[in-house]
Amino acid sequence: MNHTNDQNASGFRNPTRRQTMQWVMAAVAASSLPKRKGFGAAPVEKKVGEQEAGGKQPPRLASEGYGVDPKLTTPHSPGDFWPLILTDTQKRTAKALADVILPKDDLGPAASELGVVEMIDEWVSAPYPQQMGDRPVITNGLDWIEAEAHKRFNKSFADLDESQHQAICDDICYAPRAKRQFKKAAEFFSRFRSLAAGAYYATPPGWKAIGYIGNIPLGRFDGPPPEVLKQLGVEQTVD
Repeated sequence: MNHTNDQNASGFRNPTRRQTMQWVMAAVAASSLPKRKGFGAAPVEKKVGEQEAGGKQPPRLASEGYGVDPKLTTPHSPGDFWPLILTDTQKRTAKALADVILPKDDLGPAASELGVVEMIDEWVSAPYPQQMGDRPVITNGLDWIEAEAHKRFNKSFADLDESQHQAICDDICYAPRAKRQFKKAAEFFSRFRSLAAGAYYATPPGWKAIGYIGNIPLGRFDGPPPEVLKQLGVEQTVD
């Protein structure tokens, strides 16, 4: 089941994946993240007045930060920057849910094939305010999805078939129309979908899916037409 097209049971026509991504990218562009002083490292603490080697006085720190940026151009393994917090069960549930939202189709591979869940794990594990705010939303939501699958079908969410996935997701995929008992789960689904989409469409296959080609020339440019140059009184030269 793909919650990006067709009409659902409530009569709401879901947009296509391409339309959804246009909305997502517009929302991302309109948002702003809190300013941060660094990335993925503990702050270096020094006592005021402590001397560095050579007798130089270190500058006074205005506030605590997150440390220096890691070298992202060098290879690293998951968990190198901070401990990852998703459990194996949560990751399995997340992969199944991500593939429900972004399945393999004629536009591209499934979300699980592009490392979407690994990105979400890094995101909710990061020690920054926005990510820490998302952490309970995502972890509690994944636990709810798993519990709901067992409650309804006596199976893990990852082991459900397409119709069973749809039965759960249709209750939470559109927050404004979700029933009261599903409101919290619908908030989770909305946030998870945004994170999954952001991760998916940050990859080359994701760019291809929405028709993004990047900063490349679309054809050959031989300069302005000779008649325009003549009108401007500019002499055309040949290299």
